[in-house]
Amino acid sequence: MQGGSFYLQVPKLHEQYGPVVRITPDEIHLSDPENCEKIYYIGSRYGKDPRFYGAFGTHKATFTAPSPDVHRVKRSALNPFFSRKKVLELEDIVQEKADKLVRRMRESFSSTGCIDLHHAFRAISVDVISDYAFGNCYGFLGKENFGAEFFDMIRGFGPAFWFFQQFPAIQGLSLSTPFWLAKLTSEPLTRMMLHREGSRRQILKVKDAVDRGEKGSRSTIFHQLLHPEATEGHVVPTVEELEDEAYIMLAAAADTTGNALTIAAYNVVRHEEIYKRLTEELKQAFPDPEGEIDFVALERLPYLTAVIKEALRLSCGVPGRLPRVVPDVGAEFNGYHVPPGTVVSMSSWTMHHNEDLFPQSETFDPSRWTDPVIGKSLEKYLFSFGKGSRQCIGMPLAYCELYVTLGRLFRQFDDLKTAQKSREELRYNDYFSSYHPAEYNKFIFEKAR
Repeated sequence: MQGGSFYLQVPKLHEQYGPVVRITPDEIHLSDPENCEKIYYIGSRYGKDPRFYGAFGTHKATFTAPSPDVHRVKRSALNPFFSRKKVLELEDIVQEKADKLVRRMRESFSSTGCIDLHHAFRAISVDVISDYAFGNCYGFLGKENFGAEFFDMIRGFGPAFWFFQQFPAIQGLSLSTPFWLAKLTSEPLTRMMLHREGSRRQILKVKDAVDRGEKGSRSTIFHQLLHPEATEGHVVPTVEELEDEAYIMLAAAADTTGNALTIAAYNVVRHEEIYKRLTEELKQAFPDPEGEIDFVALERLPYLTAVIKEALRLSCGVPGRLPRVVPDVGAEFNGYHVPPGTVVSMSSWTMHHNEDLFPQSETFDPSRWTDPVIGKSLEKYLFSFGKGSRQCIGMPLAYCELYVTLGRLFRQFDDLKTAQKSREELRYNDYFSSYHPAEYNKFIFEKAR
């Protein structure tokens, strides 16, 4: 399992053997970026590998549905809730959380002189998605430790992801463990059970209200899915299905967006010229630091946009492979015929560190994206949210979080400092989502003056 670092070995295999490499008995990995649009496109018939995605233990979630047809129906019911239109309607939720983060930063600088922004960024990500989608904000930004126990729960299950792929029967036994036994044997499993029980209670509360025809102050994703007319072919999900959807959304939001915010803030503050250029752009666009800083206006800022794209390139919410099953017609990649049923995969880490596309790929360099023509051509190789029909459904919300959070933070603070980290300290462990090793997962920021 390479201790969560197999994604770093894959490029070495490609250097030795070429653009098509067999990495398991029934899976090949591709490094040629031009193959991406052959697999991950709108309407793709490449289904998700059930053995790989079954390891999540959320067999009823949209994200893990192997069949393209099943996924299409499930996702159609969710799409309106994560559309750009809906994000703009609910932008105030993101703005409120970003304001709270800024206040927490000020309080921390005043009381202790520093703040761990990595944990704060993961907290804001979960607070946004829990409020936006479920109408039940977890309030991690208000906790002294930013809800660290929740993230420890998710991290605690990370290594098991690879283990369960090899031994799926053990996964079933683990997930059916009685609560009393879990308390004696596994703290992460205990926390997950308590979390899912909390989600279940909330779902049952919404279901009861929907059954009685009540209308809440704001519709949640549960309201959306519990209506049979949500979309053509939609079947009202069971409580267990809704639990799976909720767990996947929370885990995905915490890791991917939180990591991107962390990498953006760290690299901006560590590079004086980048920091100065970004804060000057924000000051010019928003002269009053306490005034309105809206998402649409932030999107128009070219340098902030470049910083966000570069952060997404280097943060790799999912650094490893995204396996798909070759459909009945078979496929051809770089001169190799690949028969139906073969698992093929590509990785954001490999794509984003392709030196032909991104010279000096380890360097944080927003200028890659500032030229309108070159920057536009590189966008097709930005694989942070996946591509095609299975692209991350939360991408519009994630972009809103990135723009609003970074925009507000750097409009308020032009005098931050943080210690330099080594290459090793910035590496991730790949447990599908990316996690900094426990000894390196703090990113401490201070005020320079």
